Amino acid sequence: MNNPEHQQSAAYVVSAFYHFTRVKDPSELRRSLLPMLARYQMLGTILVAQEGINGTIAGTRTHTDAFFAAVRKDIRFSELSTKESFCKEPPFLRTKVKIKAEIVTMGQPDLDPQTQAGTYVRPEDWNALLQDPEVVVIDTRNDYEVDIGSFQHAVNPNTTSFREFPDYVAEHLQEAKGKKIAMFCTGGIRCEKSTTYLKSQGFDQVFHLEGGILNYLETVPEEASLWQGACFVFDERVAVDHQLKPAGFHQCHACRRPLNETDVLRASYHPGLSCHHCEHQLTDDQRARFAEREKQIQLAKARGEAHLGDAARVDQAKRKSAKQLDQKTRREHLEPDSPGSADG
Repeated sequence: MNNPEHQQSAAYVVSAFYHFTRVKDPSELRRSLLPMLARYQMLGTILVAQEGINGTIAGTRTHTDAFFAAVRKDIRFSELSTKESFCKEPPFLRTKVKIKAEIVTMGQPDLDPQTQAGTYVRPEDWNALLQDPEVVVIDTRNDYEVDIGSFQHAVNPNTTSFREFPDYVAEHLQEAKGKKIAMFCTGGIRCEKSTTYLKSQGFDQVFHLEGGILNYLETVPEEASLWQGACFVFDERVAVDHQLKPAGFHQCHACRRPLNETDVLRASYHPGLSCHHCEHQLTDDQRARFAEREKQIQLAKARGEAHLGDAARVDQAKRKSAKQLDQKTRREHLEPDSPGSADG
């Protein structure tokens, strides 16, 4: 469960959220979100699609509350809820708002979780399903996420992408149509889609963990927990433990896989370039691109700036504005009576 002392000592609130709703013009929503993110100095990524919004962002307590208060003024997101965790260092290096075909990519854009999703199971009731031998419990996350942690008795579909889930259902679940199927993921959004998909395929008894693993870790005491290992998260923390604190993993920024302390000591590990999972899978072009990206990241860190995306453009605009103000001040000092030196 979340430690109050950890919350108080943390400089950043990390907010994970999603909401399925009809968005007629994703571009317009993106344009409205960007200035709000800049105003409240929020870092992270938000995905926008015609089916809704999905994101994980971080900021101070004051800025986080102000940002979501502003977002909820839009009636489409008035009931938007978030799951929070806390950290001392910025968990993101940049800010981006991306327009996508789906806010969680399954390759099934016509599914509507608002009308056909499975039945929510509260974290307090989840253990009973895990321990019921008649229930098929499925981890809907990617294999590299499952590798570092999952629930006891959960089935690993061994998928490398959520797009592969429909194929997994077709090949492995058809004989389980008469059984109870319970699914879980990091924060809940993949299960909104996976349970909707199963119901569209004729599965009747479909359940999913409300709020995902993160909600379970926050709600269920560790001594009663059936969670084993760490939970992969899509930010600079890489993975969190049962207290929702960073679990001590690194990440290969080439293949995005989590790495433990032993992995980063291997000869195959080069920060930002490769690890033992991907060193023999990269092309020369990929290696060159990753090397340049790592160079830019390190230069940006040295300047205390975001290195890519919308946040980088905000940094650039701030530098330009400061330079213009400095030039104006010096000009006014040298030519106090010149035309245009006073605000008009």
